[in-house]
Amino acid sequence: MRTGSIARTTHETQIAVSVNLDGTGTYDVNTGIGFLDHMIEQFSRHSLIDVTCHVKGDLHVDQHHTTEDSAIALGQAINEALGDKKGITRYGSVYSPMDEALARVALDISGRPVLIWKASFTQPRLGEMDTELFEHWFQSIAQAAGITLHIECLYGSNNHHIIEGIYKGFARAMRQAVEIDSRKADAVPSTKGILGG
Repeated sequence: MRTGSIARTTHETQIAVSVNLDGTGTYDVNTGIGFLDHMIEQFSRHSLIDVTCHVKGDLHVDQHHTTEDSAIALGQAINEALGDKKGITRYGSVYSPMDEALARVALDISGRPVLIWKASFTQPRLGEMDTELFEHWFQSIAQAAGITLHIECLYGSNNHHIIEGIYKGFARAMRQAVEIDSRKADAVPSTKGILGG
């Protein structure tokens, strides 16, 4: 089993995150932000990556630190679980429909973190979560996990559908990318022999 665990405490958050890349999509998530919990649960369910994510953050200040640190810890746990990345498919791409909205997510577990984000929202919050934090969550997880990540909402009018389609698309693309390629399970998928750099 490819697993990773991160525990970290700062003046802003206390976090415990664990993942199993070879899981079944079971989750135990509590960040203190209901909508963020829902999105991380969607990620787990549709990527088949088991996720435990418990965060106690300074929500009396705002949601920024909790959102950012949950993504950093999750990305670090995924990176730890990937190890030397031998055998992974490496790439994933998905068109993700959610009712009237359509998202496109393409990624490369390259070790070279980049986020290209082309999505916007017409309301400041979903549930109690600030919509401006979604881009930051994906920036943080891409950085921590070493992912080249392209996310685009092609169209859509319902803000909930737009972001849920993005999270589900990210999940399905990650599911593809972390899968072991049975034809090359003993090799890092790069002509350089390493990923990152």
